[in-house]
Amino acid sequence: MNITFVDTLGLIAGGFVVFAALPQIFKIIKTKRTRDISLPMYIALNIGIFLWLVYGVIVQQTAIIITNVILLVFNLLILLFKIKHG
Repeated sequence: MNITFVDTLGLIAGGFVVFAALPQIFKIIKTKRTRDISLPMYIALNIGIFLWLVYGVIVQQTAIIITNVILLVFNLLILLFKIKHG
């Protein structure tokens, strides 16, 4: 497997996007509060992430696939917390 500069750039960008969800997850776990989180926004976000994942699979782009698998898990977790605690 030959990793190019573009692959590396995609993985680094994806890493930042994925880790951006972590503070929200940790805050929800700590406070059990989701009142200020928009349910429609997280539903739309998860649909968008899923579609990016499908796109990544179709075009066979590893960085897009890895990023969106992890991002989908994290954002579905936030959505589940919103449904449970909201």
